[in-house]
Amino acid sequence: MNSNNLISISDLLCTAAASTPDAIWLTAPETEKRFSWKDSLERATKIACHLQGAELSDGASVAIASANGAAASFAFLGTVFGGFRATPLNLLAGVKTLGFVLSHSKTEIILCSDESRALIDEALAEMPDTPDVFPQIITMDIDDGPRWNDSKIVPVNDADLRRPSAETIGLLMYTSGTTGVPKGVLLSHANLIAAGKNVCDAHKLVSDDAGMCVLPIYHINGLCVTVMGTLVSMSGLIMPHRFSTTSFWTQMYKYDCSWFSAVPTLFSYLLNDINVAQLNLERLRFSRSASAPLSPEIHRQFEKRFNIPIIETMGLTETGAQILSNPLPPAKRKIGSPGIGFGNEIAISGPDLELLGPGFEGEILVRGSNVMRGYLDRPEETSKTVTPEGWLRTGDLGRMDKDGFVFVTGRIKELIIKGGENIAPREIDEALLEHGSVLEAAAFARECRDYGQRVEACVRLKDGYTATEVELRNFCKERVGAYKAPDHVYFLKDLPKGPSGKIQRMKLLGLVS
Repeated sequence: MNSNNLISISDLLCTAAASTPDAIWLTAPETEKRFSWKDSLERATKIACHLQGAELSDGASVAIASANGAAASFAFLGTVFGGFRATPLNLLAGVKTLGFVLSHSKTEIILCSDESRALIDEALAEMPDTPDVFPQIITMDIDDGPRWNDSKIVPVNDADLRRPSAETIGLLMYTSGTTGVPKGVLLSHANLIAAGKNVCDAHKLVSDDAGMCVLPIYHINGLCVTVMGTLVSMSGLIMPHRFSTTSFWTQMYKYDCSWFSAVPTLFSYLLNDINVAQLNLERLRFSRSASAPLSPEIHRQFEKRFNIPIIETMGLTETGAQILSNPLPPAKRKIGSPGIGFGNEIAISGPDLELLGPGFEGEILVRGSNVMRGYLDRPEETSKTVTPEGWLRTGDLGRMDKDGFVFVTGRIKELIIKGGENIAPREIDEALLEHGSVLEAAAFARECRDYGQRVEACVRLKDGYTATEVELRNFCKERVGAYKAPDHVYFLKDLPKGPSGKIQRMKLLGLVS
C-alpha cells in the first residue's frame, strides 16, 4: 500500500479491507478471537455511525477508558473514522489528573470498559470545572466493545457517514505531566499516518509481519508504533490485555510474532526472569526499545541471552512517537544511541537555536510531517515548542556524530548542576545498572548549600540480591568519579513510572525526603 496517497485513517482501513478482506489484523490472546480487515472495518464503521448519530460537536473529544484489547483498538479506529478526536485516558494517572483531562478536553462521550467504570466515576467527580452537560458513558466489554443497545443513540446510515480529511484531528493525547499539568497534544490523520510510516520504513514492516503490543495504547508508543505501524503496513497485531513476564514468550511463540516493542523496564524484567524462553528465531526479526534510554549493559546482556537484536529508538507524544531509530541488522547499529532520523530531519541546537555541527552538545530538534498541530488551547506553549521554521524542541540534550547517530545525554529540566558543572543523570543511572544486584536505577538532584545541587539516586534491587549503600557509592566512584557519584543511594521496592514504563525521575525527591 502506498501510504503517500492516503488521506485519512479511514482510507487505511477501507483500502486494507478491500484488498485483503480475510487477512487477520488483530488477535486477542485471552479469547483467541481474530479480527480480519473486513471485521475491523465493520466494527469501526458501526462505532463511527453511532458517534455521528449522538449529535456531538464537530470534532468532539471521545474519551477511551480501557486496558489494551479489541475494544480499545476498535474504539480508537471508530472514533477517528467518524471524524472525532480519540482521547485515550491514562488509567494510571490518578483521578485528579483524569478529571482535569476530561474537563480540559471537553469530552462529550466516554467509551468505558467495565473494569474502568469505578475509576471514571471518581474522575468525573474530580473535574475542576462543572460542564454544562456531563459526558455520556457508553460501557464496553474489553473484548466485544460498546453496548450501544443500552444507550438512546440512533446511528446514522453507513451511506451518510461523514469522512474525515487529512487535517482532521484524530488524536488528542495528554503528556504525562511530570513537570506540571498535562498538555493535550493534537495529532491529525496526516500526522498519525506519517508516524506509522516512519515506523514501517525504519523497521521494514511488511504485510507478513506480526507485532506484539504489550505497551498500553493510551500511551503514544503503544498506539502509534504498534497500532498505526501495523495499519500502515497492513500487517498483524497481537494485543493482549497487559504485559506478563510469565506469558510473554509463550504468546510470542504461539502467535508467530516477528517483532515487539517494549521499554527498558520490561527488558529488565525479561532479562531477570529465570524461565527458559521458547523462541522461533527464524521468525522473530527484532525487538525495539523506546520511551526511555536503554542501558547499554541491559542491551548487551539481553542480546547475548536471547539472540534477538534490540533496535533502540526515541520518540515523543508530540511527534506521534518515533523520531529516531537504529537501522536493522546487518546495517550498523550503535549501542547507547537511539539512532538516526527516519522520515524526520534531526538537528542539534545551541541556546539561541543556532544549529550545531557534529560532536557538539545541545537541544535535539526534529522537523517532519509527524510533528503535532499543537497543544490544545495552549498557543503560548505551542509557540515555545515549535519554532516558526517548523522545528520541534524536544527538551532533550544530545549530540550527533558524523554518521548522523544521536546520543542523548539527558533532559534539560533534569540536569544536575553541581558546583556549576552539568551532570547528566543518565550517566549515573548506567553506572549503577552495571552492578549485578541492581534492576532499576535513577539519579536526581537535591538542593545543597555548598554546591547548589548534589547527586542522589534511587535503586531497585533484583529479587534475591543484596547490596549496601556504601558498596554502590564506591561502585559508582570507580566508574564516573567521586564528583559525580551519588552522595546517597536509597533502596525502593519499586521506582515510580509512567504508563510507558519510563521512570518518573522528578518524583523521586519527594519519595525520599
